[in-house]
Amino acid sequence: MSKRLYIQTVGCQMNVLDSELVAADLLRAGYELVDSPRKADTILFNTCSVRQHAEDKIYSALGRLKRIKDRHPQKIVGVLGCMAQKDRQGIFHRAPHVDLVVGPGQLGRLPALLERIAAGEGPLLEVSLDRNAGNRVSVQQSFERHDPLRIAETRPTPYQAMVRIMFGCDKFCTYCVVPSVRGPEQSRPAEEIEAEVRGLADQGCLEVTLLGQTVNSYRDDRGRKLRLADLLLRLDAVEGLRRLKFVTNHPRHVSDELLQAVRDLPKVSPYLHVPAQSGSDRILRRMKRGYTAEAYREMLCRIRETIPEVAITSDFIVGFPGETDEDFDRTIALLREGRFKNSFIFKYSPRPKTKAVELYADDVPDEVKRRRNNELLAIQNAISLRDNQPLVGRSVEILVEGPSKAGRKQPDNGHVVQLGGRTVDDRIVVFDGPPRLAGQILAVEIEKVDAFTLFGRIR
Repeated sequence: MSKRLYIQTVGCQMNVLDSELVAADLLRAGYELVDSPRKADTILFNTCSVRQHAEDKIYSALGRLKRIKDRHPQKIVGVLGCMAQKDRQGIFHRAPHVDLVVGPGQLGRLPALLERIAAGEGPLLEVSLDRNAGNRVSVQQSFERHDPLRIAETRPTPYQAMVRIMFGCDKFCTYCVVPSVRGPEQSRPAEEIEAEVRGLADQGCLEVTLLGQTVNSYRDDRGRKLRLADLLLRLDAVEGLRRLKFVTNHPRHVSDELLQAVRDLPKVSPYLHVPAQSGSDRILRRMKRGYTAEAYREMLCRIRETIPEVAITSDFIVGFPGETDEDFDRTIALLREGRFKNSFIFKYSPRPKTKAVELYADDVPDEVKRRRNNELLAIQNAISLRDNQPLVGRSVEILVEGPSKAGRKQPDNGHVVQLGGRTVDDRIVVFDGPPRLAGQILAVEIEKVDAFTLFGRIR
């Protein structure tokens, strides 16, 4: 049987990593990756449920695929990830041509499930237990670990990699579906993580980003208790590795020990992503975030006092149920005071199986959400531009990732294209150079900037 595989990924870095690991499993099982669903025998969608738009995108893609499936019924169509865990049988009802629905806790079973589909056993549904369907141990066990050996060919660049250090979430923010679709919080053993990072470094990987839904609540209680700061210390010693990052942080777990590790360990990037979500204490309580705006400001002060050169990014949600103009003004004030390198700003999207849907009416009109979203974006873009301007004329060290988005559209003459990379504090830099520079860490002199990008030339 021909085994040509196409995977489309929507969502966060955790989903991108899941797709990489799935692809690695299937390559080992004899599959070949292709760049189009029309070329594929197996078509997989790895999905996100954090916002309605992400789900709509997948259902739209599934609808377009029906005609292909009708003409080629032997093609296998699968839906993986968070939407699979949330919607379950509902996916088969909306898209009867789907053969396979697999939650994030069953991705390790995928090669065997695809064999069963090919043998005529479909459609198949494999998902984990609901959070309220048993005790914590039984629910946790239903979200099975999936951390196979890494294959460099399945990563966008062999020089960078993401490593999952924990999965699941126990915070239960009222707007968030992640605890339902990713299960209880679980941390991987430090020894296992260290071995994986050493293996990646042996493959030539220079930069590793550690992932977790709340990455700074990592704890390994096997033997001596280890926290994220301890793990960073161990990974900083990995030979060949040049940079370490970690996302996403929760404000309640930004400890002094963690900040000191970022300051003192040479390979750890001075970059922290710490979502605020709102500047209004009333909205933060409704969101069940567990901190006040003043506590968030105090955390920002501790970060900058400990790591003066740090770059901080944040997330904000506008239009949460009950958000008034006064609440929004408080968010504007926090955004202005925060001086974030960048902020990811989202309109509130009601999600099934969340407390916000159960407790609060979605009462902020969409046009108000849109206006507030655009206003915050404009303020943040002005801050980002002002923050980048002092870099003009300075030399920055970047890891060259390869051709930029624009460079990938340029003719490949083997000589000069626009290349892209990132600074140690995660700023995007583009410059002209030969593609062979990919994977090198080098100095670039910045000639101009905008809110999002630094433009430079090789020194």
